Amino acid sequence: MSNKQEAAGDAAPIESKADLIRLFEAGEKPKADWRIGTEHEKFVFRLRDHAQPSWEEPNGIRDLLTAFGRYGWAPVLEGGKIIAATGADGSLSLEPAGQFELSGAALENLHQTCAETGRHREQCLAIGEELGLGFLGLGFNPVATREALPWMPKGRYAIMRRHMPRVGTLGLDMMQRTCTVQTNLDYGSEADMVKKFRVSLALQPLGTALFANSPFTEGKPNGYLSYRSHIWTDTDPARTGMLPFVFDEGFGYESYADYALRVPMYFAYRDGEYLDAAGKSFGDFIAGRLDILPGERATYGDWKDHLSTAFPEVRLKGYLEMRGSDSGPQSRICALPALWVGLLYDGTALDAAWDLVKGWSIEGQQRMRDEVPRLALKATAPDGKSLQALAKEVLAIAAGGLERRARDNGSGDSEAGFLTPLWEIATSGKTLAEHWLERFHGEWGGKIDPIWDEARF
Repeated sequence: MSNKQEAAGDAAPIESKADLIRLFEAGEKPKADWRIGTEHEKFVFRLRDHAQPSWEEPNGIRDLLTAFGRYGWAPVLEGGKIIAATGADGSLSLEPAGQFELSGAALENLHQTCAETGRHREQCLAIGEELGLGFLGLGFNPVATREALPWMPKGRYAIMRRHMPRVGTLGLDMMQRTCTVQTNLDYGSEADMVKKFRVSLALQPLGTALFANSPFTEGKPNGYLSYRSHIWTDTDPARTGMLPFVFDEGFGYESYADYALRVPMYFAYRDGEYLDAAGKSFGDFIAGRLDILPGERATYGDWKDHLSTAFPEVRLKGYLEMRGSDSGPQSRICALPALWVGLLYDGTALDAAWDLVKGWSIEGQQRMRDEVPRLALKATAPDGKSLQALAKEVLAIAAGGLERRARDNGSGDSEAGFLTPLWEIATSGKTLAEHWLERFHGEWGGKIDPIWDEARF
């Protein structure tokens, strides 16, 4: 989840819908300027007892964030407390229970992305060794109950914590017990955005299947391969899901703005404080009718904040966010942007991917989305083929797109090499979640303890 960042122009009041659309138009870039942003989360745990540290305890989350200062990261404070840090590799931030996130810089190629991830891992391990902390690469906390987990001192999380139980049964699990990896990509025009949005949304359940890595809850198998993905089905229906309107004729910036206006608010940010606006209308805020700020009209910065509180499978915020995947080891973190860059940043690949999905019905897409958390690659695509068969087709398209990009490193290695872990999954049909389940029922003897070593980030 985003940290609050203000930019020039954020204080300007919204005068019309054109101001809302302007944010999406400002995201348009020529192909030469398209970049890759990768965000990934992991669980922090104490090595001595595998519990999650609080923010304030000695050698806890506060000390972890502070220690990154030695690598040039600058602290970000909220209410006088460090809750994030910024540096050359992007930003470090905290999810509600202290899950630790790197939101990487906007980079030109996947070799840079994987190098960035490698630097971050080395820094985490060095600091973690000193503080007695480890980092776990899974999509869902494998042992902790909600009650056992701490809360981070961020104002927006306090508001969400109160609101989530009003709109779903699993929202607090989403906040406290999940970790994801996400890729953010650019578009060149409204038409380009539309095509990329449709392809990535239709194929997002395949991404979920390939990255399924959350089969345990409170020490036991939970019946899912991506329990993290299942959690989103009962978090908040007003701001989650597959967005069928994306496939309507005429979809574009205005359609997405209309959707975002329908999403209820969480908060308004004023004078360094998050004000509880949960369930209220952003349209009323634009019109100056928000009861907690009577007469005050929403600004461009408020609109940017509001867009960050919608959580569909793919999200538009001046760039497109691929949001469907469980977190995992470093190789999977590098593989996720490889998949989507290969599909979306090469015109031939994008056309081929669109040809695969353009005949799919909305009902078939939703059925696939519903099946994937339990079945992963054994789910059925809307055209009747298994997701394992679809995965091979899609990976071949992505590999071709990466080869045509021709962004080799200095040793002649293609970006397509980062797809290798996904090829292994597609060929075997066995996800990382199924690998852990085999270990649990086999060598681990029905005990979860080895996960802390074997799934370390």
